[in-house]
Amino acid sequence: MSADSQGVANESLMAEISAFLSRLPDKCAFGVLLLMWVALFHFLGNSTLGYVDTPSLFGWMDYSYSNRADDEHGYFVPLLVLLILWWKKDELESTPKRVWVGGLLLLFIAIALHLVGFQVQQARISIVAFYSGIYALMGVVWGPHWLRATFFPWFLFAFAVPLGALSDNFSQPLRVVATDVTVVIAKIVLGLQVIQEGTSILDPDGKYSYEVSAACSGLRSLTAVLALSFVFGFLWFKQWWKRGFMVLMAFPLAVASNVVRLTMIIIAADIFGQEAGTFVHDNAILSLIPYLPALAGLFVLGWLLDLKPREQRDDKRQVRLRRKRRKLKGRWPYVARRSHG
Repeated sequence: MSADSQGVANESLMAEISAFLSRLPDKCAFGVLLLMWVALFHFLGNSTLGYVDTPSLFGWMDYSYSNRADDEHGYFVPLLVLLILWWKKDELESTPKRVWVGGLLLLFIAIALHLVGFQVQQARISIVAFYSGIYALMGVVWGPHWLRATFFPWFLFAFAVPLGALSDNFSQPLRVVATDVTVVIAKIVLGLQVIQEGTSILDPDGKYSYEVSAACSGLRSLTAVLALSFVFGFLWFKQWWKRGFMVLMAFPLAVASNVVRLTMIIIAADIFGQEAGTFVHDNAILSLIPYLPALAGLFVLGWLLDLKPREQRDDKRQVRLRRKRRKLKGRWPYVARRSHG
């Protein structure tokens, strides 16, 4: 894409955003309330000063995201939510909007939640309160219909809560499962003579040895695949059982992704030695390959869940055609007569 076309695309996007905001009622009131809410959490958001010396909740979040690799995705959650909201902009624009007093109850709950988190020095509770409060402010300004339309994107902010040391409770079982499955594949499928000692995989001749540490537990894979399954499920399906099934399948798909990565490391080490396995482990591009089975699995599951009997598909196609013809007849009678003729 040339620089001129890039500039035109950027101008077009900015024009779309400006047009959308211009049609949004009471945006100035929401902006003022949002600034006040952000200021509260910036100046009185964090009471755990022993970890990072700042009263700002955002400073604590930055410290937590940058301190553990398993929590780095928190930086990108707001961008993901904004992208989905932009994708739903037509639905949001047509949503009935009104000032809703009931949103104040949600706001009071968010304030109480923050007070609890501040008092017990649990910044994670305050993070939940912060995003819940913004959700409540949208309800106050634009009403309950807006909240229903934005519930799913806003729910993704749950992934913005850093787990920190709490992730150890999840990583240990994941490490054990990944190690067990990798050793079974190495022995039975690949015919490799490997030895398992807890979460360590060793070559009997001492050619290589790897410890499936907490960083290699697959927690990052689980978080990424779980977030993708939420996005796929809620955007692809309307039925709640299908959405729930997609979310549940994130767990075996994430384990499968980590097993693929560990198996790649073992194969490289068995053929070329420990350094080759370490290269596969450390290489950023090769580390992305295990995500491909998970993505493929989500697409296949979505396709299978979306399959319908041929008669049902034909009936829906006929309904869509009739609606299209009625629309044409109402707007362009001549064209509608030609389409029947």
